[in-house]
Amino acid sequence: MAAIEEIVDKTFDYVICGGGTAGLTLASRLSQDPSLTVLVLEAGLPNIDDPKIVLPAQFGATFGDPKFDWWFKTVPQKHSKDKEYFWSRGKGLGGSSCMNFYAWSKPPKGDVDAIEKLGNPGWNWDDYAMYTKRSETFHPPTPTQSTLYPHTFEPTNRGTSGPIQTTIPHLVHTIDELFQETMVNRGLKTVRDPYGGDITGTWIASANLDPKTWTRSYATTAYYLPYKDRPNFKVLTEAVVARVLFADAPAGVELTATGVEFIHGGKMFVVNASKEVILSAGTIKSPQILELSGIGTKSVLDKIGVKQKVELPVGENVQDHTFLGVSFELDAKTGHETYDLMRDPGYVAEQLKLHKELKGMYRLGITSFAYFPLSLANPSATPTLIASVERGITQAKRNPNLPPGLAEQWDIQLETLKDDTLPDLEIIAFPGFFTTVSRPEEGKRYVTVLMVLNHPFSRGSVHAKSNDPLDQPAIDPNYFENDFDLENLVQHVKFIKSMADTEPWKSGIVREVDPGPECTTDQQIREFIYDTHGTCWHTIGSCSMLPREKNGVVDPNLKVYGTTNLRVVDISIVPIHIAAHTHATAYVIGEKAADIILGKV
Repeated sequence: MAAIEEIVDKTFDYVICGGGTAGLTLASRLSQDPSLTVLVLEAGLPNIDDPKIVLPAQFGATFGDPKFDWWFKTVPQKHSKDKEYFWSRGKGLGGSSCMNFYAWSKPPKGDVDAIEKLGNPGWNWDDYAMYTKRSETFHPPTPTQSTLYPHTFEPTNRGTSGPIQTTIPHLVHTIDELFQETMVNRGLKTVRDPYGGDITGTWIASANLDPKTWTRSYATTAYYLPYKDRPNFKVLTEAVVARVLFADAPAGVELTATGVEFIHGGKMFVVNASKEVILSAGTIKSPQILELSGIGTKSVLDKIGVKQKVELPVGENVQDHTFLGVSFELDAKTGHETYDLMRDPGYVAEQLKLHKELKGMYRLGITSFAYFPLSLANPSATPTLIASVERGITQAKRNPNLPPGLAEQWDIQLETLKDDTLPDLEIIAFPGFFTTVSRPEEGKRYVTVLMVLNHPFSRGSVHAKSNDPLDQPAIDPNYFENDFDLENLVQHVKFIKSMADTEPWKSGIVREVDPGPECTTDQQIREFIYDTHGTCWHTIGSCSMLPREKNGVVDPNLKVYGTTNLRVVDISIVPIHIAAHTHATAYVIGEKAADIILGKV
């Protein structure tokens, strides 16, 4: 890490605010040119080689720990019983790539092409496929793994020389067999390889793990450590960006960023940028920094006492994946070796020893996924549900206060709902107990089927609530503002509960634990969702890449409207949500941004 004396009042070509997934990706690519100087300011600690990060199968171990986690909290959710929700986000070098569950997930072709349709030339599936392969090196499953469970993959969909190492993780093959066969018997197709733009069906996921060491492969190990000794690449940690500085300009003239104010050790400092300032602080912090810099809506800036420099809808169009689970007790006769075993301290100690031999449960990943249309989950109810959504959209379009561009987003989401080849529902087999109502019983084994709302119709916001950069912003995902989002999860729960009527699930489980067989009516299911759902950590949209007249904050080159050299490079720029966990997409954004900045596209 750089020392503060190397940074203060110095000038760098590029100052990147945020050393997370996209930020480190961008920095490493820019610094390949020795004539360019690159600085990354990261608010958190380095956390390099921390076992809580690098050792897999510790799902959520860093959550709530201020060493690793921002631990944001939402405002009370008026459509979800006024509950407040905690949002874990990576605070430290590597960002959220340090603390996610390392499932390697990519969206369907149609979801990426939708971004281009909304007015962003070049942001389509073909480009996505190129950049995502650039970011990864895929390691095929070992013969031992394939003996336990047959894995299929298409080499042309996988990267062969990128910094992120991906592979099929160690898995609970008995759970995969149970889940995958049940999905096929429910009418889903088996997807040979879900990384080529078609994810509709049931499949086995890869993970960003390095099979040579069975440790997490993430932004720090892939995009920072191999390049940290470049003399033109500096990283300062524990540096909280306060605001972007601009040269004086007459009214109506685009602003030019000259540097950044940041807090380090309780004091305010300045660093200068000769070419560009780039925000890569994530969906929650990037809009806050823009607003503290005078870029945003006047109503928000007036409340926090910041003089407006550029009028833009910063912090709007926020969309979040929310999730919950249904848990089942497994038939003990099968001998499932699930994550439940890790509740035994003696077993954990033994697994830590085995990991040094590249064996054991600390290689575990989340592998069984299924994505499918609403019509497969509930064919009889689907026409009525879609008609209800369409009526709601038609009515909303009559509202003169409807944000510009939102109708086009909803139209795309509605077409996805109507298309039986595209996914509306996502379920995941987690090999262990992962619900919150009941408690697991000692000696028993469980499987939890998680569900994720992929294409929310509700829109929320993230805004600075004071002019103090250390104050958390006000986060309002507006969960279930559109009732169909809640209805979508109701259909998830019904489908998962009905799996008990299909073999081999029917024979493989003993009972449904949460919410339990007594939860049967739609209203009971809704209450269960209210009580147990929470963020899936995939929030997007707060600095949406859209035409300015459609409520865009950045253009297709990721440049903030009204500025000459300020960009946003993180998943906050994604304007409409995707049926994928967002980790791999953050690398794509960083990779593509580097090419844009360097004039390669």
